[in-house]
Amino acid sequence: MAGHFEATPGGGASVALDEVEVAILRSLAVQLLELIGPGTEPAEGEDPLAALFAEGPSEPPSDPALARLFPEAYGDADKELREASAEFRRFTENDLRTRKREDALAVVRSLDALAPVPDDGAVLSLAADECRHWLGSLNDLRLTIGTRLEVSDEDEGQDGSLYRLPDSDPRKPMVMAYLWLGALQETLIETLMPD
Repeated sequence: MAGHFEATPGGGASVALDEVEVAILRSLAVQLLELIGPGTEPAEGEDPLAALFAEGPSEPPSDPALARLFPEAYGDADKELREASAEFRRFTENDLRTRKREDALAVVRSLDALAPVPDDGAVLSLAADECRHWLGSLNDLRLTIGTRLEVSDEDEGQDGSLYRLPDSDPRKPMVMAYLWLGALQETLIETLMPD
């Protein structure tokens, strides 16, 4: 089980993680939460339905990683499509941010609940609904890191440049995290696929 998810009864999954892996995953999830930003919870005394129908931004984020997490719905080829994208964003981005925030929070909470075994790390066991949160957050983390690293399709292939970075390259730790998160994501998807 070390290094990859395995299926558990009831549609869940488990993975063995050492202390360093837990710390890295938690740190990345917290950084993702900071990037996404705080929620727009209703203030005390405010009507919760008003928050439900609150409009979001109509402009795409200027940060490239956020723009990747919250992409344009219809592209920006012409004025009509830009207007449609702005309208779509205005009514969907708040919900998408909430879902991404919930996914990252689920990762942090499940890691915080682990009971480490000295010198052995811990086994993270996820229920089926937790697996969906983890999949969402692993995907968001890879998109964010990939954007920061300016990863292209050519970089990801087995012959791609990500696999050939020298140890002296300052991007190497983030590339290693990116590749590791991809392996975790792939094995988690495999555990959830029907036989």
